[in-house]
Amino acid sequence: MSYMIGVDVGGTFTDFSLFDTQTGALTHYKRSSTPEDPSKAIMGGIQEILAEQQIDPKDVSYLAHGTTVATNALIEKKGARMGLITTEGFKDLMEIGWQRRPSLYDLRRPKPENLIPAGMKQEVKERILHDGSVLTPLDEDSVRNAVRYLKAMGAQTIAVCTLFSFLNPAHEDRIKEIIDEEYPGVYVSASHDLVAEFREYSRMSTTMLNAYLGPVMKEYVHNFERSVQETGIQVAPYVTQSNGSIISIAETVDCPIKTAVSGPSAGVIGAIYIGKQCGLDKIITFDMGGTSIDVSLIENGKAQLSNDRTVEGYPARIPMIDIVTVGAGGGSIARIDEGGALKVGPRSAGATPGPACYMRGGELPCVTDANILLGKLNSEKILGGKMDVDISLAEKAIRTHICEKSDLDLHRAAAGIISVVNSNMVRAIRVVSVERGYDPREFTLMAFGGAGPLHACEVARDMGIRQVLMPPSPGTLCSLGLLMADTKFDLSCSNLTPAQPDSLEKAQKIFQDLLAEGNALLDKEHVAQDKRQYTYTVDCRYMRQNYEIPIQITMPFDKASMDNMIEQFNQEHEHAYGYCNREMPVQMVNFRISAIGVMEKPNLAAVTLQPDAKLPQPMEVRKVLFDREEAFVDTNVYRRSDLKAGVTIQGPAILEQMDSTCVIPPQWQAYTDAYHNIIATYQGGDEE
Repeated sequence: MSYMIGVDVGGTFTDFSLFDTQTGALTHYKRSSTPEDPSKAIMGGIQEILAEQQIDPKDVSYLAHGTTVATNALIEKKGARMGLITTEGFKDLMEIGWQRRPSLYDLRRPKPENLIPAGMKQEVKERILHDGSVLTPLDEDSVRNAVRYLKAMGAQTIAVCTLFSFLNPAHEDRIKEIIDEEYPGVYVSASHDLVAEFREYSRMSTTMLNAYLGPVMKEYVHNFERSVQETGIQVAPYVTQSNGSIISIAETVDCPIKTAVSGPSAGVIGAIYIGKQCGLDKIITFDMGGTSIDVSLIENGKAQLSNDRTVEGYPARIPMIDIVTVGAGGGSIARIDEGGALKVGPRSAGATPGPACYMRGGELPCVTDANILLGKLNSEKILGGKMDVDISLAEKAIRTHICEKSDLDLHRAAAGIISVVNSNMVRAIRVVSVERGYDPREFTLMAFGGAGPLHACEVARDMGIRQVLMPPSPGTLCSLGLLMADTKFDLSCSNLTPAQPDSLEKAQKIFQDLLAEGNALLDKEHVAQDKRQYTYTVDCRYMRQNYEIPIQITMPFDKASMDNMIEQFNQEHEHAYGYCNREMPVQMVNFRISAIGVMEKPNLAAVTLQPDAKLPQPMEVRKVLFDREEAFVDTNVYRRSDLKAGVTIQGPAILEQMDSTCVIPPQWQAYTDAYHNIIATYQGGDEE
């Protein structure tokens, strides 16, 4: 017997997916999260599952989880006390930042909190030029003085970022050696090990964030590994990276920043897997949980990657799946603002105390409370009957905080909460689609997360999207995605080079060096040679431009491959900016390679469709108020597990299951496919 376990830690619930590799059985679980210590919910849930399924811990062959440790440490500003060592004259770079601002005309918008305490920045005498040559040799005495000072000041971690070290890391390497001599055991993060790319502010910011998180992640890793071993599980656990891949948990100690948004990325990987099963390669993911909605765009069966995201106000120059997050979840709190307008989020009730209806002491009205009052959620029990709810508490919260502060009656207030949160989510979808040159009407909206299928059809209609897919277990798709992920290392190197034939030899040498580095990392993960794959990318721009577009290339990188790269760049430039100029010289800026270790994955088999499948008897007929409807409508409520593959459902209908509730509004029709996905199609006319 052999079992695979995926664990996703959310703000409200921690989700588990268990796959039996022998029988093909896939089981899902939910457990309330423990924000004060995420490992409590993880290990408690794993132990419960093993006991319930009577599984010998030694039979667990794979364990992976998406961690929120790095994210929470950044949000709560609970990282380590940090010192910085940099080139003489550059210690104020983090305060200077760059010219572009998040809000150009808002002079009162505060800058992100400085993570480096006052007096903890040290300059050393050295200087490397833009071509990698040494102008000023490293003054080792100045380094020793800096390290001794930071040690005396109680630094728990040191970030090292010197000028042009991405071209010549000799000085940074020597600084690391001196730190080890003067302050053994302190955590060190050097920029060339993390970001071998130009743009000093982004590189220093990424190095700083990594150093800030290092000791926190190191402690978590050691505690988690010990907890796993105590259960009797013998395999080393994996952690999801922000690029959607997994790495062994020990490797996250060196690069904790790569786990900063690891949880949502697992959902995108799960969505890609489901999409391939259904023959869909254009998907917008709609992952709505208890605290937020995460939206991403998949084109040609691939997630969109970003190499320069902002994390808690600071740029992090690492590859991440391009996910837009908005504070709109089931626990998002509704309020009436000073101007009398109804607002929802971004503040959330989280797991504790949660929405008012959860009976955990919450008194503020949340999106979940509104859904219960409107009839979309069961008013007595959720989570497949495992969790009691109280509709009277939801009613009291909305009356007290919304109705008494506005002219809305109870049900119009609840409907208003849903309308506002839906509008917030529509804006998030526009960011990843319309604002980037994509027509959302060409995509399928894939709804998952505990609350995604509750809202997806109504949000899709507002966007003009006519098809919505709801996976078999929407509330646990992120934990399922952890079972579908591969190992991947993203490596890069900056070298500003014209895209012309006489640059081919230099480019080939760069890729050879990156390939050797990637193979060394795959060796550490014990990836077999026949399980290795590689993708090659060049960030291109027109000469004298300041922004690049990543273009995937074919190997060997010869003249034909370069010509194809240039043409692809022109097409992508036109797609993004509305024009291209084929007469303008193209410059290669960053060279990238992804070294991939293909992991064994569960094979979710299809079942035979039954064209004459009939709907079962509804569990109940419930009155529901849908968006854009004036009155409550009698709605059949079904247990989703009772639906056979091939059955057609005419809206309005509600499908209940352990991890989520699927809402099929009026004018929508849905059917269950061979993989037990619910695919809903809008039957009404085009929206204006």
